[in-house]
Amino acid sequence: MEKYPSKRVKEATYLTAEKAWSYRAILRYFYIQHERMREFLFPEEILDYLHKDYAFQSYEMDELHQDLDALVRWGNLIARQELGKSKTIEEFKKKRFRYQCTPYTVEFERMLIQLESVGETFGGSLEKKQFERLYQVLLRVEGVVQQQTKESDEECAQIWKDVLTYFRQITQNTSDYIAYINSEEVEERMQTEAFLIYKDQFTTYLRDFIIALQSTALQIQELLSSISQKALTPFFQQVTNHQQQTFRFSEKREGEATGENSVNELMEKWDSLVSWFLGNEHGESEFEMLESRTNEAIRRITRVVQRLGERHQHFRSRKKDYMHLAQWFDRIDDIEEAHELSSVVFGVFHTRHFYGDHVPTEDIYMDVWEEAPMVHETKPRIRGYREKTKAGSIQNNEKKKQEIRKRHLAEQRKEKALIEKYMKEGEIHLAQIPRVESSVRKTFLVWIGKAMGRKDRTIKTEFGREVHVDIDLKEKVLLHADDGVLEMPKVVFRFR
Repeated sequence: MEKYPSKRVKEATYLTAEKAWSYRAILRYFYIQHERMREFLFPEEILDYLHKDYAFQSYEMDELHQDLDALVRWGNLIARQELGKSKTIEEFKKKRFRYQCTPYTVEFERMLIQLESVGETFGGSLEKKQFERLYQVLLRVEGVVQQQTKESDEECAQIWKDVLTYFRQITQNTSDYIAYINSEEVEERMQTEAFLIYKDQFTTYLRDFIIALQSTALQIQELLSSISQKALTPFFQQVTNHQQQTFRFSEKREGEATGENSVNELMEKWDSLVSWFLGNEHGESEFEMLESRTNEAIRRITRVVQRLGERHQHFRSRKKDYMHLAQWFDRIDDIEEAHELSSVVFGVFHTRHFYGDHVPTEDIYMDVWEEAPMVHETKPRIRGYREKTKAGSIQNNEKKKQEIRKRHLAEQRKEKALIEKYMKEGEIHLAQIPRVESSVRKTFLVWIGKAMGRKDRTIKTEFGREVHVDIDLKEKVLLHADDGVLEMPKVVFRFR
């Protein structure tokens, strides 16, 4: 079972201690010098740096030694005694020390500097090029796995490091930016008139990201689906071999990962990458959630702009418009012509609206004018009105059901016959079909849409047959139909 951290982190004590103002200033100077590759500092140098700040004007050397001793006890600094540079007996008795900051301190200060630059708002961005970079480095992984290219252990480790770097940038930047556009601060700015100036730029930014996301992420999904865990084991073994070559003086500690455990750990990180793009048994992928949230942000911007436009239109004075219309009516001598102008300007007077319980058809391809007309019965709204009731009887609709079922099966057989007309040896190649009916094209697109949501690209059609959809995103074909031409990837349907 995995052990959870339970040890107290005493190295973080300096952040909340009573004298945090001096501890943080001292360790910030140590971090700055560490970044400049100066590891060891003497107290005199630290005191000179602190005296440059007005708050440390009365700060003395004895107080600095006390603070340094506290930071050594907490594990933020390492003290090393200097014996060879003592010039007097007093300096030798005082045990002159030089100090070095610990790895915990470096990471704490690095994190704090990053947090200070972020401020109180979420950062992040929607970088469309990051998906392209990740796709390119995944192609290199595929080349090594399929033994198309032979790379050294060091090169494999660098490729894997690039994969993790780009994937981490995608997850962190996108999650932070989505949190930013959903924050209360952005919501408040969207309600102001000043937001209208940035709406086009904001919408273009989100739209361009969605276009790049859809074009590249589908390629990444296809690539991840084609690489199995078994094929990745030699690649991860090369990465682990390079990691174990890093020289350390310390001996192997208890619980430290072995070569086999390291491969398993790398495999778990790969599974996280695959789950982010393809999802798993627990739910949809983070990629789909990112796409839906970005689309929702665009819809929210559209609604906000519409409300702002309506509000602006509501407060705009229409005095000049009304004066123009009044003069227009005044110039008309014929009352019928005036009625015509009134109908165009003001619409129909005394319109009545009816509410009905009409349920439209579930067929998404049916147009409005193809539906049957709605019949609405108005009832008097008077007190004491009661609908007339009469004893009813149970009606046998078996004949109607049989007729409906018969028509449905006939349509299904007709559609099946149309599709089988394009089938050759159990396969349908869209690139080889000169022209198809509109209904058949819609059926093909439905099959492709269902197959894109499955890892094995295999679906069951409404005719009860299993079909594997082979999609080649690299090659484009033209599918001619009765109502137009559709450019799409090369698709082959293979029936089982």
